[in-house]
Amino acid sequence: MMLSVLDIFRIGIGPSSSHTVGPMRISAMFIRALKRSAKLDRVARVHIELQGSLALTGVGHGTPRAALLGLMGHRPETYDPAQGDAQLDRIDAAHRMALDGRYDITFDPQSDIDLAGHIVPDLHPNGMRLRAFDSVDGVLSDRTYYSTGGGFVATERQLAKPPQDDRIKVGLVVPHSFGSAAELLALCKDTGMGVDQLILANEDAMRPRSKTEAGIDLVAQAMDGCIDRGLTQTGILPGGLKVRRRAPELWAKLEAAPQSNEREQLFDWLNCFAMAVNEENAAGGKVVTAPTNGAAGILPSVMRFYCLDPEERACRDSRRKFLLTAGAIGLLYKQRASISGAEMGCQGEVGVACSMAAGGLAALWGGTPTQIASAAEIGMEHNLGLTCDPVGGLVQVPCIERNAIGAVKAVNAARLAMHRDDVSIVSLDQVIETMRQTGLDMSTKYKETSQGGLAVNVIEC
Repeated sequence: MMLSVLDIFRIGIGPSSSHTVGPMRISAMFIRALKRSAKLDRVARVHIELQGSLALTGVGHGTPRAALLGLMGHRPETYDPAQGDAQLDRIDAAHRMALDGRYDITFDPQSDIDLAGHIVPDLHPNGMRLRAFDSVDGVLSDRTYYSTGGGFVATERQLAKPPQDDRIKVGLVVPHSFGSAAELLALCKDTGMGVDQLILANEDAMRPRSKTEAGIDLVAQAMDGCIDRGLTQTGILPGGLKVRRRAPELWAKLEAAPQSNEREQLFDWLNCFAMAVNEENAAGGKVVTAPTNGAAGILPSVMRFYCLDPEERACRDSRRKFLLTAGAIGLLYKQRASISGAEMGCQGEVGVACSMAAGGLAALWGGTPTQIASAAEIGMEHNLGLTCDPVGGLVQVPCIERNAIGAVKAVNAARLAMHRDDVSIVSLDQVIETMRQTGLDMSTKYKETSQGGLAVNVIEC
């Protein structure tokens, strides 16, 4: 499978990459399949069955809404909220939908959306079955897809196919193919390249370098924009928990005393930026999967605080180094384990984001590839076993504060790594494998189902 750092960082909408972005993309795949088979114009009705975690926490994550938007032709990257809201209102009022934006069909959310939480697919807990019927209720298409985390999606055939190997490559054209952190470090040693340089050379095999750099710059811009919006929006987040946005108040306090000598102010800045992003995510705003929406605040927070420079070019270059290095670490987790909360718990989201940010920051501080790997390892080692137990099925409690804690933890992991020049006792490969095994052993109650942990011990308002 071809993977790029630009696959790890996807611009989309909140509140969840697996429950919002993924289902929207799945619906679009279903529409494309109907087009290829020349059946789209014959569709009179569509039925959506959300399975496993997509059903159990889908309403709080906006999954039914995202699935409908995808069927109507919307895409996460270009979504227009005003247009989408108007179309959803029409479905509620008239039970009519413009399939692919063109074909008017009957659709009743009460009968045509099935929350099948009792069905937990073997291939992946985020299953989504779509069926299209003609005017006499004949089945035109019946397909099941899976939202595998971070906005990635797959068909039954793709997941059922046994993997050839776990190497990160594109055939034989990638100049520096690696399948583990150990191989990545060996390549850096043999070539004399930094992690970011090596990854950029691999990206050259996929597209012109100018396009890769433009893509990375766009990701950085989107991350910054999300912080900026989150610092100015006030009020109560949607969903019923009555969670109040806190980032703007903290931002105002920091702006009022920017030269404060308080030793704890570093925490305040990182908390402020991270919460700004995840409050925007909870409100359904535009965010970047890093590597998921639920963990979207950690990398932007660390990048904003440490990639500030009066010279625009220096700032741009440091952000590229940070994101390319972090992206390399994200590729390892995606290929060798998972970044899905429904598979791994929150260790696969916030834990991976913390690991990525720690490695990226170590690179900014001039760390060697070994120190970068050590920072990433420390970032994950102390997130092992972290559960995903969102209260009310909403990406708010404990998710927003958890990103703030993850950002602070990432900085500390990078600092610890920079203070050592020997090889860690625990390798990055070992901690990734440990995360994978822990995720497999973890009860489904703690993997984005809201059936355990805080989700059952905190009374919803």
